[in-house]
Amino acid sequence: MEKFEKLTGIAAPMPLVNIDTDMIIPKQFLKTIKRSGLGVNLFDEMRYDDNGEEIPDFVLNKPQYREAEILVAGDNFGCGSSREHAPWALKDFGIRCVIAPSFADIFYNNCFKNGILPIALPQDQVDVLMKDAEKGANARIIVDLEEQTVTTSDGDSFAFEVDSFKKHCLLEGLDDIGLTLEKVGAIDTFEARASAERPWV
Repeated sequence: MEKFEKLTGIAAPMPLVNIDTDMIIPKQFLKTIKRSGLGVNLFDEMRYDDNGEEIPDFVLNKPQYREAEILVAGDNFGCGSSREHAPWALKDFGIRCVIAPSFADIFYNNCFKNGILPIALPQDQVDVLMKDAEKGANARIIVDLEEQTVTTSDGDSFAFEVDSFKKHCLLEGLDDIGLTLEKVGAIDTFEARASAERPWV
């Protein structure tokens, strides 16, 4: 998993509340177990019309937001079903950080396991970031995980809270498999001892 330390990127404004996981990646795209290839269908029903053509007014279809790495959204982001495909689709598109007043718990935890930093901030601070994001590609927001701050293009800085273990995992680029591999020496030692003590197993 890619390490997350400090991100300076374009932020796309999406001032909608209750953006659920079916909006993020509709159910017809859940057949794959691969983490790649879902970015093209991110927000599919909002990005494309019935003929598969891009809807120009949708924020991620606008030229200034096609390279967005940060999403500034409304309250209760990621609600609905607990599909892990939602963070897969966001990451595959290029979104590495989502900022909102609150998140659904399962989605929030799935983000950390897939290299995305979800940041919960008070509504008034999200409003400032939303307004900054509306400036387009010329306004870059800085997300510093080590310092736990988000800084607007105008220099306004907001502190955020994050669980120390989740922070460690993102900084080191550790998903569940990576965490297990950190203990590979101890695992090998245990397996060797167990094999010697119980060769019949």
